[in-house]
Amino acid sequence: MSLFDYRVSELHSLLHKKEISVSDLVDESFKRIHEVDEKVQAFLTLNEEQARTKAKELDEKLATEKEFGLLFGMPIGIKDNIVTKGLRTTCASKILYNFDPIYDATVVERLHQADAVTIGKLNMDEFAMGSSTENSGFQLTRNPWDLERVPGGSSGGSAAAVAAGEVPFALGSDTGGSIRQPAAFCGVVGLKPTYGRVSRYGLVAFASSLDQIGPITRNVEDNAYLLQVISGVDPMDSTSANVDVPDYVSALTGDIQGLKIAVPKEYLGEGVSEEVRQSVLDALKVLEGLGATWEEVSLPHSKYALATYYLLASSEASANLARFDGVRYGYRTDNAKNLIDMYKQTRSEGFGNEVKRRIMLGTFALSSGHYDAYYKKAQKVRTLIKQDFENVFEKYDVIIGPTTPTPAFKIGEKTSDPLTMYANDILTIPVNLAGVPGISIPCGFVNGLPVGLQIIGKHFDESTIYRVAHAFEQATDYHKQKPTL
Repeated sequence: MSLFDYRVSELHSLLHKKEISVSDLVDESFKRIHEVDEKVQAFLTLNEEQARTKAKELDEKLATEKEFGLLFGMPIGIKDNIVTKGLRTTCASKILYNFDPIYDATVVERLHQADAVTIGKLNMDEFAMGSSTENSGFQLTRNPWDLERVPGGSSGGSAAAVAAGEVPFALGSDTGGSIRQPAAFCGVVGLKPTYGRVSRYGLVAFASSLDQIGPITRNVEDNAYLLQVISGVDPMDSTSANVDVPDYVSALTGDIQGLKIAVPKEYLGEGVSEEVRQSVLDALKVLEGLGATWEEVSLPHSKYALATYYLLASSEASANLARFDGVRYGYRTDNAKNLIDMYKQTRSEGFGNEVKRRIMLGTFALSSGHYDAYYKKAQKVRTLIKQDFENVFEKYDVIIGPTTPTPAFKIGEKTSDPLTMYANDILTIPVNLAGVPGISIPCGFVNGLPVGLQIIGKHFDESTIYRVAHAFEQATDYHKQKPTL
């Protein structure tokens, strides 16, 4: 049995009793990485020397201090678009192949304050643009449940590392489903917090009005602990909300008696496979058995979410990615004749095809003569999508549906058809457009591949999401299943 089969609270107790050390936890992480990461390829950069040094320091602290936080000594993986001081941060792009940041993201700083240990940086779709981690500029991460399948994206490395038992938890980022979709594909727990709940300072921006950092873990309790540590207002991020952070773990009561669940008919309709649909209906029966009630509702504008998202996200990306020009940091072409040539060649050589596609789409949508027809209209539809959620939440506590229309697909299956690939996020994208929180938890298996259940909550009501997710988890054993590598 691996140490990472224990919950964080159990590991904390073992540390307290001096039955294990922080060095044991860090050794376990690197041992597992050296055993399986050649197959999974979740990590882009390892932080081995510094992590072992930090573990020794924490072991000395452990010998003298009686009180310490729950994340004390816990190994964690960080998605490679979250900056880490002195630890290479590439966004899985050749344009940042040699970038060593000079500061830590706020979430990383908060993890340091909680005495967590950074194990390394995790693979992703380049600049978080993708749903399969096949768009990484460096390597192809594989799904631990079936190495011929994708782990999802863009936080595919984060979800795969947790599922493979390389780290007990990881941080990802979610712009249109990039935490929840890979969590569903890899059979782990992934939460996208309310927009503004977690600071984005130090997250390399893709689409600033949609991006949100969140936790990926083996179980709901660990997820709540990690969110507790990284949440809260940050003076370095003007979009972070000055809202109290509740004690998420105290919400894990298992009691959902009288809870009202809305199930959008659009989330169980066309495109959703029959097996996934059945897994969700079976999960709703479990929740009914625990005292909750559910009714079918409609989110009428969700059919426009995909088009709205790709216009808005690409527009914001075209503006955000203008800073990668070869002048201050990262890759610079060797054979430019003048300044304009240097910009053009650096960007065309440094960015991958998917990034170029979205920059061009966004630049077009923002251009003179097209702005009103595309970008402005998409913003208006976004408001309608947000209002759909608000209307449902007047009567219901949570919204439930599948996280993805199908289980993980095969590597290479959708790379030649960008539109089919984009449609894979159809159930997760509306959550980002509305800014509400959503979690994916395992709710079944189809042909040995995990299926994700998505639970969506009201703004800043992660506690209720966790309560429902935890109650379901306690009544089932899907979260205990592990891939055999």
